[in-house]
Formats: sequence, C-alpha cells, structure tokens
Amino acid sequence: MIALNDDGVSVKGCSYIYAPKGQAGEYAPLAANPYRGCGHKCAYCYVPKITGQDRAEFNQGAVVRNDGTYLDLLRKDAVKYRSAGITEQVMISFTSDPYHPGDTSTTRAALEILIDHGLAMCTLTKGGTRGLRDIDLFRTDRDAFASTLTSLDDRFSEKWESGAALPRDRIIALERFHERGIFTWVSLEPTIDVEASLAIVDATHRFVDLYKVGRVNYLPITKTTDWRDYTLRMIDKLHQLGKAHYIKKDLQPFLPAGYHNPLRVPQHH
Repeated sequence: MIALNDDGVSVKGCSYIYAPKGQAGEYAPLAANPYRGCGHKCAYCYVPKITGQDRAEFNQGAVVRNDGTYLDLLRKDAVKYRSAGITEQVMISFTSDPYHPGDTSTTRAALEILIDHGLAMCTLTKGGTRGLRDIDLFRTDRDAFASTLTSLDDRFSEKWESGAALPRDRIIALERFHERGIFTWVSLEPTIDVEASLAIVDATHRFVDLYKVGRVNYLPITKTTDWRDYTLRMIDKLHQLGKAHYIKKDLQPFLPAGYHNPLRVPQHH
C-alpha cells in the first residue's frame, strides 16, 4: 500500500520526487532536482545560501546528483508515484537549471522517466533555446515550459546572470514552445528592476499563458523598492491584457482585499 504525505500529492518515503515547501512550493505541486550546482552565475541566486553550498563552487557548473545513480533513484520514486495514481506535474528544477551550460542529457532522461510513469512535467530555465532539444517530449495537455526573465536588456542580464542565456534567446524558446501548442509561463522572480519586469510582460504576453510574480530577496533593494506600487501596477497590467497570473506570498500583503489569487493555476492546455 502506497502512503501519501499530508499534502495529498507526494508519496511517503520519496525524496527524488517531492512536494517543495516555502517559496518553491508556490511554483509546483511536485519537483525533482537532477543536479547540484549551476553555471549561470546569477548574483541573486539564493540556492547556495539555502543548501549551504560554497557559492564559488556552485557557480563552477552543475553535476548530476548521487554520483551517477540519480536516474535509478528517480525511477524508483516514479514507480511509487505511478502505483499511487499520482499524475501531477513535476517541475525541474529548484536547486539548479535543467538547461544549464554543461551536459544536460540527464534532463532529457529524467523527463522520459516522468513520462513513462504517468507524471506530467514542467521545466523552469534560464537556458533559453537549449531547451528546444527536448521540445518533442512536451505534451500539450499535460506539460509546461517556463522561463525566468529579469530584464529585456542584455547588459542587465550579463551583469546579474552572466552565464545564463540572453533575454532574447529565452524569449525565442518561449515563442517556439508556444507555437507547438505547449503551455508557457514566465517567472518574474526575482524582480530586480520594477520597470524591467513590467516591460517583460508587454514584450511577451502574446505567447505566454501565465505569469508568476515575486520580488527579489536578500539584496539591499529588497528594502528600498516600493513593492506596493509595483504589485498594483503589475496586476493592473495583467488584467488589462487578460493574462493568468499568481502573485507570490512576499507581494500578497499589497493585493486589494479579496483579490482572487489562486495558487494552482492549471499549467497545461
């Protein structure tokens, strides 16, 4: 008998497919993390702080977890999820990037395992068109492709996320997935520059189905930005454009009373 945790979606005893908590839990009901470390060198990245990793080592690049046994361990968890009848979307990933600058063949293998065991999937990436390699795996009625965007300006991106794909490259990937009928969404977290995040919506709303809006944390600008004004301007823009969205917990105190802000917007067509 397969037992579920209290959340009703994750399987007890599984750690390679799991229900994320805190800020990560606002993004997906389930998650999997194939890698340790990343090569995108994002100055704002909170993962080393949360996981206790040395930032310089983290920025050197991603390595597959568990010394090459990761896929076997993921498959064992996936078998249990299939036995439990769980078909929720699993997001890859929170502690690295599925399309980091190094060898990402493990990403495709992990996605195939999820598919083979009846699970839906989503990738959240700053890797841009690197993700097009796996576009053939994505299903219109089950899966999603997502990108984090902080600015449309290359110089801004090169300053804050020097190893990531440039903004236009990420946008091209979103456009291609959208053309294939795949559900797309954008993470506007971190918001480092208010005007930049608002401009991203203007530039992408024609091919993005959902926006998840947060703020930046752990930086001095966290305390100096007018988050109330940003939140109200952002929801006004999203309403005008008719775009589905979720405002994350850090910004929820600034929402109008009774504002409809569902946590789990369906991330598939």
